[in-house]
Formats: sequence, C-alpha cells, structure tokens
Amino acid sequence: MLRFLIRRVLSATLVLFAISVLTFLMFFALPRDPVTSMCPKNCNPARLERVRAELGLSDPLYQQYAGYMKGIVLGRDLNSAEGGHCAAPCLGYSYINSEPVSRTIARVLPVTLSIVIPAAVLWLALGVGLGMVSALRRGSVLDRLAIGFSLTGASLQIYFVGAVLLLVFTYTLHLVPVPHYTSITQNPADWASGLVLAWVTLAFLFSAIYARLSRAQMLETLSEDFIRTARSKGLPKFRVYGQHALRAAITPIVTIAGMDIGGALGGTVVTETTFGIQGLGRTTWDAVREGDLPTLMATVLIAAVFIVVANIVVDIVYAFIDPRVRLG
Repeated sequence: MLRFLIRRVLSATLVLFAISVLTFLMFFALPRDPVTSMCPKNCNPARLERVRAELGLSDPLYQQYAGYMKGIVLGRDLNSAEGGHCAAPCLGYSYINSEPVSRTIARVLPVTLSIVIPAAVLWLALGVGLGMVSALRRGSVLDRLAIGFSLTGASLQIYFVGAVLLLVFTYTLHLVPVPHYTSITQNPADWASGLVLAWVTLAFLFSAIYARLSRAQMLETLSEDFIRTARSKGLPKFRVYGQHALRAAITPIVTIAGMDIGGALGGTVVTETTFGIQGLGRTTWDAVREGDLPTLMATVLIAAVFIVVANIVVDIVYAFIDPRVRLG
C-alpha cells in the first residue's frame, strides 16, 4: 500500500510541475506585454517600468519561472514598496487588488470550501442512497419518482434553481437570510444559514446525476453471477446488497465524485455569482475580467492541485474497495 501511494504521489507531482510550467508560459511567454493588463488602468509609464523591473521580465523565462516557484516553496522579496517580502506560499502580487495574491486566496478559499464540502456530503448521501433504493425497488412508485427526480435535476441549471430558491425562501417566505459568508469558528449558526441555499442548490442538481448513475450501476451489478451465487447460498439480503453489490457498484461513482468535488473546489463560479458570495470561483472570474494575471495564475494552479489531490484520494479509496488496484 505504501509503494502504491508513493507512486501516485510522484506521478501527481510531475503532473503539477507540468501544469505550472504550461500555466507560466501561457501568461508570460506570449508575444505581448503582461504588465499592461496586470497594472491598473491609471498606471503611468514610470510605474509600468517599475512593475516590469519588480517582476524581473527582462530576465530569461527560466529565471522568471524559477523565481516564481521559489516564492511558492520558500517565499521571496517582491522588491516592491507595495508588496515587500512575501512569505511562502507566495503566489505573486496583485497590482489590481494591491495585496499579495496569497492573502486574497486565504480570504476566499474558506468560502469555497464551506460551500462545496457540505454540499458534497448532501449530494452523495441523497444521490447514492436514492439510486440504490430505486434499483432495489425497480418498477415501483419510488423507482418512478426517483427517475423523475433525476430527469428534472439533470435538466435544470444552477442559476435557475438558485434564483427560484432565493425568490421563494429569502425574498417571499423570509425563512433564510440573504446568502453570505460568516466563518464557522465565529458563528456556526450564521455560517450555516448564510450558505444553506447554495448547499441545497448544488445538492439537488448533483444528487440527480448520482441517483441515475447509482441506479444504473446497481442494476448492472445485481445481474452479475457473484450476486446470484451469494443469494443461492442463502446470505441475508443486507449482506448481499450492502457488502457485495454496493461495493462493486460504487467504484465508478467514486471516480466521478472525486472529479466533481475536485473541480468544484477549484471554483464554483456560477454558484458564487448566483448567490453573491465572494469565493475562489468568483475571484477567478473577477481576475479574468480585470486582467489580473497573478491572481488568475494562482487560481489555475490551486484548481489543478485540488483535481490532482482528488485523483490521489480516489486511487486510495479504490485500493480499499478493490485490492487488485494495488497490483497495478
């Protein structure tokens, strides 16, 4: 198991290194001046030249990249009266926001984590549970309702469902406050009430997809020979369905869940925009609109880290579900 984990971590490190190189080249090796987009519109020529010197754009690209990676690992001096020394992990300095990018990320990342993690728990529990029960009660009223729920959820979009929930529960019934973020350590009740609509929206849409997938996988698994053999041996239904069928059916669900959660942690742009919450996704969108390259680079790298880490977690879960994976 340790060797399996070491191999996965090493391959993930190589992937992240390749992504960092490609991301850096994409923003700094193109035939244009990146400073004109990074510096606010009121920058005069003298300040543009100072920003260019602070970023070391006259150095070869490999030296610029080495300095950027050194900042992430060890921190670096930004050589700026505005930036000063930037402690690791230093992701550069945003001249648009007038602060180190790492400070911006530290402020918005907990918001996205607070949205995605509780929502993921809800959509996995609801989606997988509904799909499994629907497969075991195939053809029943519950099965038809589950199929209708899945089709409805798969047909809708976040901005529509979110707007409806806001209209009904916030502005009409006044059951929940306007969505906002409060740190869970500061006020857990306010934290939950401010994000509950975002959780419900994501859970409704994602659980519909997982219900369809879980139902299909469970029906396929129940037709396998090893399930019929387990039944013929007289094993209890709970053991046949819970230990054997569920374990075999859940493997592809783990893969999709890892990718969905990793991608959502990289930035829920539509969700945060719909509910007016400033998280990592909305910060990325703002960076695109304003041409804030340091912030944009940081969000791309962070999204890549989440997806790669999610893949490692999926591989580890696979190894526990199916021991044959460890032999690969």
